[in-house]
Amino acid sequence: MSHTIKPFGANTMTSAFKTFLKKDSAVGVLLMIATGLAMLFANTQLEVLYDYFLDTPIELRLGRQIHIAKPLLLWINDGLMAIFFLLIGLEVKREVLVGQLSSRAQIALPGIAAIGGMLAPAIIYAICNVGDSTALNGWAIPAATDIAFALGILALAGDRVPASLKIFLLALAIMDDLGAIIIIALFYSGDLSNSMLILAAICLVALVILNRMKVMNITPYMWLGALLWIFVLKSGVHATLAGVALAFAIPLKNPKNPTDSPLEYLEHDLHPWVSFLILPVFAFANAGIPFDGMSFGDLFHAVPLGIMLGLVIGKLVGVYGFSIVAIKMGWAQMPRGASARHLLGVAALCGIGFTMSLFIGGLAFEHTGGDAETYLLTHRMGILAGSLIAGVAGYLILKLAPPVAEKQESATDLDHPLPGIEPSPDTPS
Repeated sequence: MSHTIKPFGANTMTSAFKTFLKKDSAVGVLLMIATGLAMLFANTQLEVLYDYFLDTPIELRLGRQIHIAKPLLLWINDGLMAIFFLLIGLEVKREVLVGQLSSRAQIALPGIAAIGGMLAPAIIYAICNVGDSTALNGWAIPAATDIAFALGILALAGDRVPASLKIFLLALAIMDDLGAIIIIALFYSGDLSNSMLILAAICLVALVILNRMKVMNITPYMWLGALLWIFVLKSGVHATLAGVALAFAIPLKNPKNPTDSPLEYLEHDLHPWVSFLILPVFAFANAGIPFDGMSFGDLFHAVPLGIMLGLVIGKLVGVYGFSIVAIKMGWAQMPRGASARHLLGVAALCGIGFTMSLFIGGLAFEHTGGDAETYLLTHRMGILAGSLIAGVAGYLILKLAPPVAEKQESATDLDHPLPGIEPSPDTPS
């Protein structure tokens, strides 16, 4: 009998790595590593390699009419992030139809909190930048929330956090992402091409037909989705919206087999790719800020200051204030097992804009002309500083809260597992 000899510790390392990936905090840790590497590359002799990587030209040609030539950075921001928004669209559709947003009672508190969390930061930013029409393009930057980072910090608080707050934060983030989708569609689209819009509309009609015909095979949806992405990109509408449109066409349930859900299968398959590849790559590509020639005082210029105050104060006031008013007025209920202090901590965590803020900031300032590079650099400073302050503040508030004594539902009791977490065998799929 022969035995295969394995390196000492191989099983332990593999097991430890798998355990790490299943933690809520895993994505946040990877995003921090990606950000640190971006800073290292942008501020050392490795800057040449960093710029070369981001500026690498990639071309796609389909026949004579369709030609896409972009540097790698834009392929990441327009292409990979379209997959991210596909996942968001899938989550929104599932939650609205059968999840945490499927009833008025469930949607009330996170919906009201999300509205406050978008309005207050935008107002603060606008006040800080009044008189600068170019800077005002960035009003939506502090209105975004990075759910991966926020959930990661929430997980670090351990037994100080009721599980109901995770549900609240997830629902709020979904509403926040839906708001971001609407903002991108309405305010951050360029000059429109009618011919490409017509071709995109044809793809949308074809996707609807597939859905109405009860086609359960994902493959034709994905091929049409790829064509839709190309036409939307060339149309002047931001390409990431193609991911959302595709998501809404994916069938939730198979009428012949109620336990079969193409949407949930696709969502489950996309989660690890988005969490552990797409978001870290996006962070690495967009978080590299060269500090040469910059000073600490630059952080207090109107654009970064408006973003910082919007993320740290605006999100806190908007989410917490609107939530408390809704609870006091009887429009919504406090999450089970949570106190006002818990809610305050979660509201602070919503100020972690990071990847979503970086994405919207790129859209806001990529075509500003003249001082575009200055705006692009300074807004990143505000995002990183504001997200850091909000994350630390939220963690400290939750860590100082008393531990939750009563037995509470676990993450596997949610209708759907958290990003990066595999469902237990008893969890419905």
